[in-house]
Amino acid sequence: MKIGIVGSGMVGATAAYAMVMRGVGREIVLVDKNQARAEAEADDIYHAVPFASALEINDGDYSDLKGCKVVIIAAGVNQASKDETRLQLLGRNAQIFRQIVPEILKYAPEAILVVATNPVDIMTHITAQFAAEHGVPSTRVFGSGTTLDTARFRTLVGRHVGVDSHHVHGYVIGEHGDSEVLTWSLVDIAGISLDEFCRRRNIKMDFTDRARIDENVRNAAYHIIQGKGATYYGIGSALTRIVEVILHDQRAIMTVCAPHNEIADVKNVTVAMPHLIGGNGIIDTFPLKLSYDEQEKLHKSANLIRGILDDLEKEVEKAE
Repeated sequence: MKIGIVGSGMVGATAAYAMVMRGVGREIVLVDKNQARAEAEADDIYHAVPFASALEINDGDYSDLKGCKVVIIAAGVNQASKDETRLQLLGRNAQIFRQIVPEILKYAPEAILVVATNPVDIMTHITAQFAAEHGVPSTRVFGSGTTLDTARFRTLVGRHVGVDSHHVHGYVIGEHGDSEVLTWSLVDIAGISLDEFCRRRNIKMDFTDRARIDENVRNAAYHIIQGKGATYYGIGSALTRIVEVILHDQRAIMTVCAPHNEIADVKNVTVAMPHLIGGNGIIDTFPLKLSYDEQEKLHKSANLIRGILDDLEKEVEKAE
């Protein structure tokens, strides 16, 4: 089982390392515009193989992606200067993806594309558009979305109530960003609601506790970036889990982001929702019975993404 990673920066390289540690796949190929970086990362990770799982780690070009079941896209450029707007940066990344996506599909036409580049909702939407031009269905293109945010949510709730996070069920949906929605109304443990569980265990979980958890989930990336400059362990592990689900057709429900005809009355938008993921990509999407407040927040989140997409289309047209 062969995996491609386009972009050998901290996210791409950490995802490759996590796959080695977890034993996901049989061969990983790192592709990067900076070939020396890809080669160095591949060599460094390969030296960890004797202490972990027997995987082949190589650097290569797009042609070396032939036979990949999954290709992670973690490439992109940073802001060129303080005068460059977010839309201009998005426009440049859109142009890069217009080059990257056809090259990937030229050699790996059957691959599932998993986008990690931020802003992941926007970049996934763009990737799906470019992939569609080559006959790839949207079910084979999705982004990491709020997979990591959902994990953070479950971890913090689990810590508060004293339960292993694997047994806490709840989702973060919408944008992977400031407008994301924590679905408090749907959180359950042992098949019962969070409120009932807390009453049974005599655990305090009031508005202040929820607000603290919400803030820690929503601002986790900012806190980490302030301390160390970037986030990569969490997202690298999230990408590894997504790839594992695909390779083994595990039929897991994950909050990846994918194109939708309509979400919360917003048409043609890409945001994160619970999706059933298998060996061929997205199998199904599950609408949630949200509270009125959560539904309103999801509408605002999806509408925010749709607005950025509209502005980006105008920016790209102007650049052309």
